[in-house]
This record gives sequence, structure tokens and C-alpha cells, in this order.
Amino acid sequence: MALPAHAMLPAATGDGEPLPSLAPMLERVSPAVVNIATHTRVRSQPNPLMDDPFFRRFFNVPEQRGPMPERRATSAGSGVIVDAAQGYVLTNAHVVRNADEIEVTLVDGRTVKAEMVGMDSQVDLAVLRVKAEGLAQIEIADSTTLRVGDFVIAIGNPFGLGQTVTSGIVSALGRTGLRLDGYENFIQTDASINPGNSGGALVNLRGELVGINTAIIAPAGGNVGIGFAIPTEMATNVMGQLIEHGEVRRGVLGVSIQDLGPELAEAFDVKETRGVVITQVLEDSAAAEAGLQPGDIVTAVDGRPVVRAADLRNRVGLSPVGEHIRLDILRDGSAMSVLAIIRETGGISADGEALSRYLKGARMRDLRDGERDHASNGVLVEEVERNTAAWRAGLRSGDVIINANRRDIATLDELRQAVPDRDAALLLRVNRAGGVFFVVIR
Repeated sequence: MALPAHAMLPAATGDGEPLPSLAPMLERVSPAVVNIATHTRVRSQPNPLMDDPFFRRFFNVPEQRGPMPERRATSAGSGVIVDAAQGYVLTNAHVVRNADEIEVTLVDGRTVKAEMVGMDSQVDLAVLRVKAEGLAQIEIADSTTLRVGDFVIAIGNPFGLGQTVTSGIVSALGRTGLRLDGYENFIQTDASINPGNSGGALVNLRGELVGINTAIIAPAGGNVGIGFAIPTEMATNVMGQLIEHGEVRRGVLGVSIQDLGPELAEAFDVKETRGVVITQVLEDSAAAEAGLQPGDIVTAVDGRPVVRAADLRNRVGLSPVGEHIRLDILRDGSAMSVLAIIRETGGISADGEALSRYLKGARMRDLRDGERDHASNGVLVEEVERNTAAWRAGLRSGDVIINANRRDIATLDELRQAVPDRDAALLLRVNRAGGVFFVVIR
């Protein structure tokens, strides 16, 4: 049988040179990109008709006793091995959030259990650890060298199909505004990123990691050529803190800010139209100690331009407590630099899972001065996701934890010390709007 004409095309050009291909690079890089499957036990929701005693009597339906049965839910995503020796895998927080079990499938078909090292919802990153021999890791590039128009390749597990590769270019840099909170500085690309690609690798033509695929704009439910990745500049910062502390310990500068813009630039009589204006400096803050003043215009941090408020917020929010940062400012038209030391504040928050497996889905932080109406000290529960152990035990947003395992606590650090075993059940004493009660979470 004769082969079709296209099957007989040569694998080289007319002069014998091989055809251009990304295959050699992908053969080297693909083993460092893994598929992630998460398994979660979800309690079934009762039919509301079952709560109606008339309905039960009419149809002779026995009363439901005990908890509703649970079912096992499974979802898929992607991850990147960044340290083969330690088995560290970088992925998105939303891929593994609320998971009771996490499994990682390697490119050679092996499936291994993964444990959570740490998670940061505000940047949407998580670090896992796997124990396996013969792991491959990816090289990490400096994402600040990316330019619009650079070629990039997305590797991941779209729709649970298995490892898939797509290519495109960097469409834009420094994208923000995708979420209402959190820290954003996304790489935008037209390389196809679909559901399941989350946590996968965005690499350059050398096969170096430049971003972690994280989000898409999908009005029709699929890829439309607008995908977003967390740049490695941000990812490596968060990853380092998650590995060291299990959480991101953020500090603050202690200022209120707004974008400069042409109108404010004219009012301040400066030629610059891009930058950030300091509108308020808090007392006894890092900014006050550094000598910053209202009306100062921040144009750069550590030599990197500050175009809008998000740039300064990201740089400060991702700086560990105690780090020195240099701010280039304009004051009364004169350029100058100041050195600030990032300070810890009561605004630091943490994912509950970093403290205990039974607190996953909860986010908490230290109380602030204006929040001490009903409790003078304690840890504020900012949010609790439904269908988690903490939610089922009765913990709710706005609760203040004042005692853990029969030990009074006033800060997140003290809560952390009161929970030495993250796999053990918790006994919490909670203040809710002045009323105090105990909660057992297991």
C-alpha cells in the first residue's frame, strides 16, 4: 500500500539541515512537569423536602439520623518540579486547596503521594513535596527579562488529558485586576491555557521556567487566547518563604498610596506622569522611620520602576519582614532615595492549613487595634470555606480564637506554638461577638 504524500516528506531541509523543532527542548523539560490529582471528601447535601415533616409522613420517609454520607470528589491540575533532590513541586493554591489527598503523576507514569509544604492564597501558589527517585527539575529563569513578543511554551494537563504542550508569545506584562484581593503581576500569553493547565509550566525557548500558569479569560468555558501566568520573580519569592516557614510572613511599609497620573503630576509640578503618590504615613511605621512624607512620589523600588500602586504593593507585600528596600522618590521636585526596613504588623494573615490539617479552608490573622471590641487579644478568623472540617465544627468568619489546646493565645505565632502536631485534633476556645464557647475540630 502506498503511503500518503505527506508521510514521505523528509525530516530535513534540502541542504540536509534538520527542520526547526521544539522537540529536543521539550524532551529535556517535560519530565519536570507533573500531573496533580486531588481527592476530597464532600458531605452530600440533604434534599430540602426531607426537612418537611408533612412530606416525610405522606410518603412514609424515615427520618434521617446521623450525618449525611460523604462522596469522594476528584479534580486535576498540573505542577512543576523545582527541586529534584528535595522533591519540591510548585503549583497553584487553588489546585490543591481543600484536598484530603494529593497524588502526583510523573511523566514516566509513576504516581506518588504528595504532602503539603505550604500554601499562599494571596498569590495563588502552593509547594508540595514528593518522595521518589529519579526526579527531573526545571531550570528557573529571571522573568524580569521577558519582553512582549517573546516566544513561550505552556506545558500542563488540560482537561485531564495528560501532558500537553502549546506555544505562543508573551502578549503583555504586569497584568493586574483579575482578582479583588491578593498580589498580581501576571504574564499574559496567547499560548493555549485551559482548565487543568493551572500550576503547569510556562517556559522560554531554552526550556527555562518563566511563569506558573494560573488563570484564563474564558467566556465560553475554553481558551480564547488570553491566559495568565505568575512570573518566576514572584513565584520564587513566595516559594522560598513557604519552604522555610510553611507560610508567607508579610510585612508592611505603613503608607496609603494612589497612582500619580497626569492631573496629579501637573498639580505637583513634576514632569513624571507615572509613579505612586504617598497620601498618608502611619505613625511608628517603617515609612515614618525612613522619613517618608505625604506628597512624596515613589518612582522606583530597588531600582525597578514603579508605574502604579500595584507595583509598590507587590514589592512591599512580597518582601520578608526585616528586608531593606530602597525607594527612589521625588519630593518638591527634587530626586532622592530613602532606605526602609519592612516591619511586621498585626495585619499578617496565614492559611489555616499551614497550622493544622483541620484548619484548611480557613484564613486567619492577628487582631488589629480597632477590632478589639469583644476580645482584647486573639486570632481573627477572616474566612472559612464551606464543607471543611473547621466549617462543620462551627468555626465562622469573624470568630476570634482566644485559646488553643488549653493554652491562651494572642497572636498567630502563639497559635502556631499551641499546635505542635498539625495532624492532631484541635480544641479551640472561641469568642463570637462577646460570647465564648469551645470548638473541637477533628
